[in-house]
Amino acid sequence: MLGTCTHRTAPPLLAWHFRSHCHSHSHSHRRELRGRPLPSRLPPLRCFSGRPPPEAVATMAAAAVGEMVWVPILEEGVFRFDASEDARVAAGPSLSFAEPARREVQRAGGDCPSVLPACEVAGNVQKVVIKLPSGTSLYGTGEASGPLERTGKRVFTWNTDAWGFGPGTTSLYQSHPWVLAVLPDGRAFGVLADTTRRCDIDLRQECTVKFSAPSAYPVITFGPFNSPAEVMTSLSHAIGTVSMPPKWSLGYHQCRWSYDSSEKVLKVVRTFREKGIPCDVVWMDIDYMDGFRCFTFDSNRFPDPKSMVNDLHSIGCKSIWMLDPGIKKENGYFVYDSGSKNDVWIKKEDDSPYIGEVWPGDCVFPDFTCERTRTWWASLVEDFVSNGVDGIWNDMNEPAVFKTTTKTMPESNIHRGDEDIGGVQNHSYYHNAYGMLMARSTYEGMAMSSTDKRPFVLTRAGFIGSQSYAATWTGDNLSNWDHMHMSLPMVLQLGLSGQPLSGPDIGGFAGNATPKLFGRWMGVGALFPFSRGHSETGSIDHEPCPFVQIKKNLKITNNQKIAIDLCTTYNCEEVCRLALLRRYRLLPHIYTLFYLSHKKGTPVAAPLFFADSQDPELRKIETSFLLGPLLICASTVPTKGAHECVHKLPKGVWSPFDFGDSHPDLPVMYLQGGAILPVGLPIKHVGEASLEDDLSLLVSLDENGKAEGVLFEDAGDGYGFTQGNYLLTYYVAEVHSNVVSVKVLKTEGSWKRPKRNLNISILLGGGAMISSSGVDGEELHLTMPPQSEVSSLVATSELELKRRLEMIRPIPDIDEPSGQQGAELSKIPVDLKSGDWLLKVVPWIGGRIISMTHLPTDSQWLHSRIEINGYEEYSGTEYRSAGCTEEYKVVKRYTEQSGEEESICLEGDIGGGLVLQRHISILQDNAKIVQIDSSIQARSVGAGSGGFSRLVCLRVHPTFTLLHPTEVVVAFTAINGSKQEVSPESGEVTFEGDLRPNGEWMLVDKCAGLSLVNRFEISQVSKCLVHWGTGDLNMELWSEERPVSKDTPLRICHHYELKQTS
Repeated sequence: MLGTCTHRTAPPLLAWHFRSHCHSHSHSHRRELRGRPLPSRLPPLRCFSGRPPPEAVATMAAAAVGEMVWVPILEEGVFRFDASEDARVAAGPSLSFAEPARREVQRAGGDCPSVLPACEVAGNVQKVVIKLPSGTSLYGTGEASGPLERTGKRVFTWNTDAWGFGPGTTSLYQSHPWVLAVLPDGRAFGVLADTTRRCDIDLRQECTVKFSAPSAYPVITFGPFNSPAEVMTSLSHAIGTVSMPPKWSLGYHQCRWSYDSSEKVLKVVRTFREKGIPCDVVWMDIDYMDGFRCFTFDSNRFPDPKSMVNDLHSIGCKSIWMLDPGIKKENGYFVYDSGSKNDVWIKKEDDSPYIGEVWPGDCVFPDFTCERTRTWWASLVEDFVSNGVDGIWNDMNEPAVFKTTTKTMPESNIHRGDEDIGGVQNHSYYHNAYGMLMARSTYEGMAMSSTDKRPFVLTRAGFIGSQSYAATWTGDNLSNWDHMHMSLPMVLQLGLSGQPLSGPDIGGFAGNATPKLFGRWMGVGALFPFSRGHSETGSIDHEPCPFVQIKKNLKITNNQKIAIDLCTTYNCEEVCRLALLRRYRLLPHIYTLFYLSHKKGTPVAAPLFFADSQDPELRKIETSFLLGPLLICASTVPTKGAHECVHKLPKGVWSPFDFGDSHPDLPVMYLQGGAILPVGLPIKHVGEASLEDDLSLLVSLDENGKAEGVLFEDAGDGYGFTQGNYLLTYYVAEVHSNVVSVKVLKTEGSWKRPKRNLNISILLGGGAMISSSGVDGEELHLTMPPQSEVSSLVATSELELKRRLEMIRPIPDIDEPSGQQGAELSKIPVDLKSGDWLLKVVPWIGGRIISMTHLPTDSQWLHSRIEINGYEEYSGTEYRSAGCTEEYKVVKRYTEQSGEEESICLEGDIGGGLVLQRHISILQDNAKIVQIDSSIQARSVGAGSGGFSRLVCLRVHPTFTLLHPTEVVVAFTAINGSKQEVSPESGEVTFEGDLRPNGEWMLVDKCAGLSLVNRFEISQVSKCLVHWGTGDLNMELWSEERPVSKDTPLRICHHYELKQTS
């Protein structure tokens, strides 16, 4: 059994940094060593097999699975496990370790592992199983959608262009084959499967971690240690820590696909300044380029980028510009010509450059696994930065490729990698590391361009360890409440996987956010480590300032107009202003957290259980998170503000406070007892701040009347802090005889303390506080009022806050139903949930099913945006003929709770007196089955036509999301008895006559071991069509084509069921 530890109230969340910062390990973050060649001769590893000695805390090998050999590495508590000594020798070099050689070197020490992975090798697949005690909670898995606590989930590490991902999407843009386990007693344990190949992380069995990947790979275990923070620090000693970001990059970023001219860019930023809304960075998407050619500028729309950047800098704004990996194949284009000359392109098996289509058309792709290529790219970046570029955005670097089912390049492509990272390998070996290696090359190019500026790179694709080179965002999300909620656990999950600098596209990338959704999302998004608003082309403007433009796209009545103008527009803009001013007041604290993360590897935004890992009630909370000792409690429910929600608080003192800015659409904030929080002035951009500005300290005393905090200050850019040019101040507060003294305990760094005023506020509870001021560096004293006066101050403060929140109207949602019967069902997605299935149906555009999730396997087979794809039906043989865009009305709705079959019946008017009726149900007598019974019916066909309609065809058109595009086929037995298997290479195939499936065909995912079976009546289906798209698949059923009358409708009734396959 694992050892136990006693339960105690957690100390302030900065206390661990506070006490141990001076004793950090000498092998902390060494970004510059990543990728260096391994030493030519390494001391041999002495592997141990079987269980550790009995006196060690022995545990849990899985039955019928082989034990692994292990060796201690890195530091105490860290061990490397291999399937065998031969497997250890066969394992490729580490791309996750900052110093790959350290994975190969046995350390001294007599400690033994207390958690023993077990291994099974089947063919070329290595499966590793780790059993943990009952009551263990599982986290990590990197960039993953869905809930924070990962038990019951399965993730496949395969970097994928996952536009509009959902909670059941199993492969997103980044790969982190890592799991953090919090044990029942509060201790924590981490495990890393150190492989770049596609890895199945299976957490579906409680308290069990399973990895499965091709070829031999080591498993690295960390701990158990006393807390999750200690595990994260130990992990950082392997994979490195986040590069210290320039301070301006922690301000707010405004982005759009695209601001299409210099004039538009400057107008957006000037509007921020005029409106008094903070912003530090504006972003340029691909439309700044000349024909999407990287490293070029459109001469008409961006004729003088350096002049535009100078104008931006003059008003305190930086600029970030996109660079994609796809390089247009065009003779005379200097990037293509120089790349060809230097032989830097990824090759096909026949040694010719691979060509794939992306934004510019036919493209070649740099092979970033070669040092030669990275040097070539870095030199291009260095020259590009000379245009005034402040930061670079690497997009599409999974790498994404258009018009391919897999959404990426063939796995058979050849990379001529350096020997120290794996040598010559096919694409399946390097795919997951490609984005990180591109980000590394970009980072190095920016570093070459200036020695006194820190590079800022944002990457969409990444691998565990990429935080050393780049920030990341959570990809192409959707403008809806589900995605707003999901953004919180996604940011936290990345932090628990070593990437602390992340955030979502605030407001949602795809679709149109309502003012309420946008304002609420900005409220919490302004407090994420990376804070950026971004939206796609064709959507309404998603800047905080001109959000009034949403009116143009919404149907409103005249009676609503005044309310919208005076309330919605102002409120949304005001909420965004307040939210971002909060961020800027908290920047001294956020910047300090990044310094501590850079030094210690701890998350900047952490889950609530970091405050007390022994409390199981904190482990699944997703709408609250910690910024050190600062607790943020948000609401992702449209009908309730954060102040109306019940928030579970950890044990101990938690003092609520605000900056006089409380609002129904903003999160509520608490400061942990025993903490001191540094706060700055409400500036509009980082460049406005000065070291001589007034500094404020918010003090929340613990039960013993003590508090402590830390503040890091430096130039905000450059590397002077690595030479001691900084000031790290440790503040302490303590009560003696009702007098609170606040003073500097100690300092680090060579900087002298600035001459500035220091404002002290002691939080009393309920938002009440007492304040005093003095000079920073001198000891300040505040006399605590008697307890009766404290109680009165607290009561008064709570009453004032309540009145304030009652007076302020929250942002109204102008998309709310108007109140007529059926309006609610026609305006919001309808959930059908019963048995094995959860479906989301959108009545108001095509009556489509936009999500279809199989709950037992947590697999999502349909996932689409509201207005296209998903499950839809047409009324003709033409693609997207009538039936897929009309507004459907809800005819009937039955729920399981009412004792009926979970179902909905919809009707859409498709013209000519016809309706398309669809009855969707989860069968009551077999809840494993989804049934869709559709028909085209004649309702008012003119008598002149003899009661018959135009020619119609009921065409069932589901667009299934492929979880593993390279591992899927459509399989069936035809009516004539032949066995058919249709692979993605087939493109589009039609089956008619005796070649039709004999009433059943299935989509087989070999990787997941799942088959989606579709059954139908042969007599109702005249043709079946398979069309492989980019990461998706259509499996269409066509009726015959004929006129219909009231007595002769067209009908297709079919079923879906999911089955496990071997």
